[in-house]
Amino acid sequence: MSTSIFNDFKVLVSMFLNTLTPKFYVALTGTSSLISGLILIFEWWYFRKYGTSFIEQVSVSHLRPLLGGVDNSSPTNSNTSNGDADSNRQSVSECKVWRNPLNLFRGAEYNRYTWVTGREPLTYYDMNLSAQDHQTFFTCDSDHLRPADAIMQKAWRERNPQARISAAHEALELEDCATAYILLAEEEATTIVEAEKLFKQAVKAGEGCYRRSQQLQHHGAQYEAQHRRDTNVLVYIKRRLAMCSRKLGRTREAVKMMRDLMKEFPLLSMFNIHENLLESLLELQNYADVQAVLAKYDDISLPKSATICYTAALLKARAVSDKFSPEAASRRGLSTAEMNAVEAIHRAVEFNPHVPKYLLEMKSLILPPEHILKRGDSEAIAYAFFHLQHWKRVEGALNLLHCTWEGTFRMIPYPLEKGHLFYPYPICTETADRELLPTVFHEVSVYPKKELPFFILFTAGLCSFTAMLALLTHQFPELMGVFAKAFLSTLFAPLNFIMEKVESILPSSLWHQLTRI
Repeated sequence: MSTSIFNDFKVLVSMFLNTLTPKFYVALTGTSSLISGLILIFEWWYFRKYGTSFIEQVSVSHLRPLLGGVDNSSPTNSNTSNGDADSNRQSVSECKVWRNPLNLFRGAEYNRYTWVTGREPLTYYDMNLSAQDHQTFFTCDSDHLRPADAIMQKAWRERNPQARISAAHEALELEDCATAYILLAEEEATTIVEAEKLFKQAVKAGEGCYRRSQQLQHHGAQYEAQHRRDTNVLVYIKRRLAMCSRKLGRTREAVKMMRDLMKEFPLLSMFNIHENLLESLLELQNYADVQAVLAKYDDISLPKSATICYTAALLKARAVSDKFSPEAASRRGLSTAEMNAVEAIHRAVEFNPHVPKYLLEMKSLILPPEHILKRGDSEAIAYAFFHLQHWKRVEGALNLLHCTWEGTFRMIPYPLEKGHLFYPYPICTETADRELLPTVFHEVSVYPKKELPFFILFTAGLCSFTAMLALLTHQFPELMGVFAKAFLSTLFAPLNFIMEKVESILPSSLWHQLTRI
């Protein structure tokens, strides 16, 4: 009885397959291709707009709770409410281009590189930003009252370097002009020693102007603007003098000059002098003072930088890196100090993910630009150019960084949409870095990239496969019909085999009762 029922079933299936015409297969494959194509278009649109796959989001949001899963990746309501209010402002500030606190001297360093290699290390966009900075900090509306300042006002707007240098010499023929000395020290001096001599002359002229304008600053808006300009000039000169001392090996003298400058002008944080101080203290291996500076500037209310985050990570790594072993850590687990170091590295990598490749020498360094984009490749180059030696000096620090830095991206799988300790990684960095960095001989780092979700790739493959089947069925209907029947027969073969085995094992009476049910 059971054998006859099973045979009847096979006959019915065979008759059904034989009655299918080639037109049916064309319609089936064409409809499947159309549906998968529509799903692909919708998935792609949803991914471009919201940064995630619709199918994946539905699976996580609705299916996983039914299966007993918990979504740990979604932010809490409190975090969302706190972050939404400032998200736009934060993204704008993170895409702002900043003056590089450790920028090199154009004449003594950048130009020397050009003479040796024949390459231009600075882009036009970067130099144009510097020209705008010079006009903002070194000029004011009352410059026409002093002939030398009037000449320098035109000089800062001049694009031709030789014309700028000639104008500076012309201004010095009239009087001791601090900004003229600045221009010559930055662009004409071919060595740091020459630049330092010119800056020392600039200090004398700048201090005289500063004292005179300080006495008159309350006499009107014009005098107030003049005093603000003289203050900027004096701070710039003293800072560059300290950088000259640092480059010439007089690091303790440079640290004293920077401390005095920060004490004398505490409100001028826009110059980020503390980053120069941190680098000099690391050179002296004065880690206690480095920690003291970090305690003041690594504050939640202050803007972060790669220097702040990675220096904090270096100090924590220094405590454990000399004895750190990945094999031992995997056996016994991380100690508290090691966990703190790893968390600090993850924090730094989340802020700027480009730095580790330069510190680990996985990517070649170039001269840093005069301006940087925080969290971008330009900032990573500027940091690694000066701080790679400090990481190498701490035994095992680079090994610890190598073992742990990539773990950051397991915590934030979609850094462009969602951050962990910082706001999502800004999308604007790639465009700005391409303007700031010489792309002729440097490949701009654009990591992390948006990776296409699995379901978009799967849908694209399904759409292509079904479209190909529809085309082949339309062109070769009989042949594709044979293939389809063979495929379905192969597909049903395991079922036939199982049915035969079940039939041979079960008693005929039991099988008859099951078929009746």
